[in-house]
Amino acid sequence: MNRVDVVYAVILKEGKVLMVKNKKYNNWTLPGGGVEKEETLEQAAIREVWEETGLTVEIGKLLAVNETFRQKENNHVLFFTFSTEVIDGEVAIQDKDGILDVQWKDIDEANEELPYYAGGIEKLLEESIPYVYQGVQD
Repeated sequence: MNRVDVVYAVILKEGKVLMVKNKKYNNWTLPGGGVEKEETLEQAAIREVWEETGLTVEIGKLLAVNETFRQKENNHVLFFTFSTEVIDGEVAIQDKDGILDVQWKDIDEANEELPYYAGGIEKLLEESIPYVYQGVQD
C-alpha cells in the first residue's frame, strides 16, 4: 500500500465552519488535501486552504489524526486536522476543477458531514496534539 498524508483545516467564523464540496468524492469536507513531496504538513494546509477557498490562514494546533485504508486505491491514508486563523482573503474557489462549492455551515450540519470526529467539532477544539516540525536532518 502507498502511504498518503492529507491535511484538513478547521476554519471558524461566527459559530460556523467553512466547508468545501469535493468533486472527486461528491462530499462536503473541511478544506484540505494531499501533502506534496518535500512539503510540511503546515505548508500543505496553507496551500490547500488557499487553493480551495482563496483564504490565507495561519496554522494553529494539531487537533486530530485519523487513519484509513482505501483498498480500491491501494492507499494507507493519515489525515491531520489543524485549527487555523484567517489572516487574509475572501472566500473564492481557486481550484475549480476539484471543488464544486464552499459554504459556511452551522456546526451541527458540519458534524453530520464529519462523523469521523467523535464528539464533533466542539470536542475537537477542546483538545490538541503537540506538532513540531524538526527541520531537515541528515
